[in-house]
Amino acid sequence: MGRRLTIQRTTVPYSERERYFERLKASKEHYTAANCRFWVFEESALPGAFVEFTESDDEASLIHAHSTAPQRIFDPTRIYHETEIG
Repeated sequence: MGRRLTIQRTTVPYSERERYFERLKASKEHYTAANCRFWVFEESALPGAFVEFTESDDEASLIHAHSTAPQRIFDPTRIYHETEIG
């Protein structure tokens, strides 16, 4: 079936950065417990612009993890699947 991935973009004002990182820690703990992987990247040229990736080995696990997550993501139904390259 292949891996599944969701992407969430967000911009965080400097004054909210500490609170955002607290939420990220809770999210990472949640997704790890749900057998998902969770990564966050910040744009080098634009501090405060983040992209969050959540990955699972199957779609059902990813959907369930998002439905029980401590923070809602914007569009949890926009799921990407791993594609084989030639």
